[in-house]
Amino acid sequence: MSIRERMSGNEAVATAMRQINPDVMPAFPITPSTEIPQYFSKYVADGVVNTEFIPVESEHSAMSACIGSQAAGARTVTATSSCGLALMWEMLYVASSMRLPITMALINRALTGPININADHSDSMGARDTGWIQIYSETNQEAYDNYIQAVRIAEHPSVQLPAMVCQDGFITSHAVECIEILEDEKVKKFVGEYEPEDYLLNSARKIAHGPYDTAAYYMEHKVQQAHAMINAKKVIKDVAKEYEELTGRKYSFFEEYKMSDADVAIVVLNSTAGTAKAAIDELRAEGKKVGLIKIRVFRPFPFDELKHTLSGKKVIGVMDKCEGFSAAGGPLFAEVRSALYDSHDRPEIFNYVYGLGGRDVTVDSIKTVFNELLHEAHSKDVLENGVEILSHSEQILSDTNDFEVRRVYRHLGVRG
Repeated sequence: MSIRERMSGNEAVATAMRQINPDVMPAFPITPSTEIPQYFSKYVADGVVNTEFIPVESEHSAMSACIGSQAAGARTVTATSSCGLALMWEMLYVASSMRLPITMALINRALTGPININADHSDSMGARDTGWIQIYSETNQEAYDNYIQAVRIAEHPSVQLPAMVCQDGFITSHAVECIEILEDEKVKKFVGEYEPEDYLLNSARKIAHGPYDTAAYYMEHKVQQAHAMINAKKVIKDVAKEYEELTGRKYSFFEEYKMSDADVAIVVLNSTAGTAKAAIDELRAEGKKVGLIKIRVFRPFPFDELKHTLSGKKVIGVMDKCEGFSAAGGPLFAEVRSALYDSHDRPEIFNYVYGLGGRDVTVDSIKTVFNELLHEAHSKDVLENGVEILSHSEQILSDTNDFEVRRVYRHLGVRG
């Protein structure tokens, strides 16, 4: 039986943490994740959980404390945002290389500078190669469900990697929705007891954490770490299936929305998917065949699954809520395009960098993207029929030296 509750995304994640009842939570407040340790510290003060709450002096210290407690054999959670994640930088690599299944709520927020406290994905995308599993959440419900699943995924014996569960700052972290939460005992049963094989306080099986790794061993340990991320793919699917049996809510690496007959599609992360679905419904009513891929799991990246789903489509737009500064597009674009590289019928792919620093993206914004993609698809059809035609964007940019880059790489909603 589930319980209907009205709560913000931050409270939903804090509720999931309460039901998991971790051993330790080190945390330092930073907007917009501050509410999570606030809620949780009240659970601790009220005796609702048996958790040791550690208020630390910085986010670097928070992750350091997470590493120490998890290495000692304690199930450990934390939360942060933006510059807080950046201050943890060194320790993110340490946590993953030491194979410590810490779970962290990351409330996505733009990175300084200039100073900005609103949502984009520059924080989590900056950490994409730190060795952490990354799961993204469209809604408050998904943030709750993803966090519970993340504990099982991270702690699985064939994985043993830390995981961050991401949601958009203020958009879902502070907005209130009705969601379904599980009974406490069902969550506890689902995540189970944490029983690590190796931990520092196990005197019967002595280990070392953090010793110097010479060239004779370092690469072997990195290969093990890489294989653990590969192993996570099967575990993610297995845990999602079990969670569906418990709740009726289905999860996978990504969600497909009206993709079966779509000629063009966009690929997005997090809360923008809800706006895109509304735009798709309006365009479908006009007879336009458009669809959506909402990436849920960014690490490990679902290369083969995405290739299978997107191959054969005419045109794809990948929307990045993060500027990659590669001079060729954002990080999600690079991953999606790479997945489709060796597809014999790969679609044309365009990148849109949007919503930086919390800039609004409306249904009309998404419809603009779709209409551009549909225009490109039509131009492609005409070209394939042997008629030379330049798209509107090509006509504008054809006399510039960087035309080939700018043609597929656009900043959405920029004034000028």
